[in-house]
Amino acid sequence: MKEAISKITDHDSRKTEPSSLHPRVMELAVIVPLLLLSSLGAIVGMQLIVTLGISANTSIIGALIAMLFARLPLALLRRFRSLDRQNLLQTAISSATFGAANSLMIPIGVPFAMGMPELIMPMLVGATLAMLIDGTMLYGLFNTRPFPATGTWPAGVATAEALWAGDKGGRKAVFLGLGIAGGIGGAMAGIPMSAAGVAFIGNVAALSMFGIGMLIRGYADPVFGVDINAMYLPHGFMIGAGIIALFQVAKQIHRIRGEAAAGQAESEGRGKGVFRLLWGGFFAYIVVAFILTVLAGIVSDMSLPMLLGFLLFAAFAAYAHELIVGIAAMHSGWFPAFAVALITLIIGMLIGFPTAALGLLVGYSAATGPAFADMGYDLKTGYLIRGNNADPAYERAGRRQQYVAALVGFCVAAAVVAFAHPYFFAQDLIPPVDRVYASTIAAGASPDIAIQLLIWAIPGALVQWLGGTSRQLGVLLGTGLLINYPIAGWTVLGALAVRIAIEYFTKGKKTAETSAFAGGLIAGDALYTFFSSTLGLRK
Repeated sequence: MKEAISKITDHDSRKTEPSSLHPRVMELAVIVPLLLLSSLGAIVGMQLIVTLGISANTSIIGALIAMLFARLPLALLRRFRSLDRQNLLQTAISSATFGAANSLMIPIGVPFAMGMPELIMPMLVGATLAMLIDGTMLYGLFNTRPFPATGTWPAGVATAEALWAGDKGGRKAVFLGLGIAGGIGGAMAGIPMSAAGVAFIGNVAALSMFGIGMLIRGYADPVFGVDINAMYLPHGFMIGAGIIALFQVAKQIHRIRGEAAAGQAESEGRGKGVFRLLWGGFFAYIVVAFILTVLAGIVSDMSLPMLLGFLLFAAFAAYAHELIVGIAAMHSGWFPAFAVALITLIIGMLIGFPTAALGLLVGYSAATGPAFADMGYDLKTGYLIRGNNADPAYERAGRRQQYVAALVGFCVAAAVVAFAHPYFFAQDLIPPVDRVYASTIAAGASPDIAIQLLIWAIPGALVQWLGGTSRQLGVLLGTGLLINYPIAGWTVLGALAVRIAIEYFTKGKKTAETSAFAGGLIAGDALYTFFSSTLGLRK
């Protein structure tokens, strides 16, 4: 399937300049709208996360706004007829939205929910630094074995399809339009059409496990009277699958190092550089965790061995969180960031960290992952519109500018959250998941929970190991088990059945149209979610 996804874009010539002249973020015509739209995206992200508990995919919105700019009869905006400039704009607004909502508002909402407002600003500083590291890690890891550019990255494909359709029209635009109509119609009926879109372009085995997991979670209690959440089955399963996934990532990095040493690295293989990046990221998380504890004034609350243990565990939790969330997002387009952060919290409680440290721990863990996944989507979009690495120099230059655009979006998000969060908190508006974290800390942990986690970690590890690195069956099944959304499970499995039937009868000859239609489904769902949420149409 990866080869098929790559082939569908071979004929899509890009409207760009020579490799040495990739558009730059700091062009006046780019940076001004980029800053304005990033501010808008951050505000919208904050509003959605405190009211609905989710943040919308604004990559599509950014792409549509960029395409609109290109059509306005103003000489200054004609530069946005370049798909690369449109890509920079959507990268920034997407980064600002996810950054403000998931990477910042959720972490700083934890101490507020716990009744410890003095920890809000330290948490904001720590979460901002963690978010920047998070995005930098994905930038360095994109197009390596663990996170290949040929991976699904569904939202990235959808955004690229939207940009192509706006630029060229034609047959793909028709199928994209049909997909958007279907996505909006299905979303209005309460069907998560983004799940159907993902099923048309992702790995069949991985997504089958994802759908099955959601069905098990959704029907175990009402049909069989078994509350798997109370048994900590999803949490233990994900722990086991996540541990094996981390070992698999380490094995892939070791293989890259071996190839580099033998002079056989891939065209963009970073070899030892990737290994250094991973270790550098881990040590950076330790440093930020230390800064966080110092600013929060909780260093004296722990003995020296416990403090060192906290710093190491917080860094490992943030590190593991981003990799697990990134793997799930790459394959399914969904990521259980809230639930994985809760797993981190439960383990921290079992270790015995003090209350304030637990609040910082779960916030710190939650700050990583969303920016990692979102940048993966955006870099996938850029990779496709730049021609699947047809010009390696241009691809590297474009990816670097996307990284700069994302950093601008993250920084704008941090500024907006720092300025606006008191307004939300004064109205007792915080992300709903923060109340879950706070109540979990207040309830405490017991040895029985540790036993349950250990029991269910074993099948999670086995499924992940048997599925192998490319399919990530354990992580995807664990993701489904953590999401109580059975209709999404039916949607995924139904769409997979349709896809398999289409590929059987057409022998895969209509992959380009199928991909455009799938991108339309994701885009339509995102558009409806965004506008219905921001206009107050959703209940």
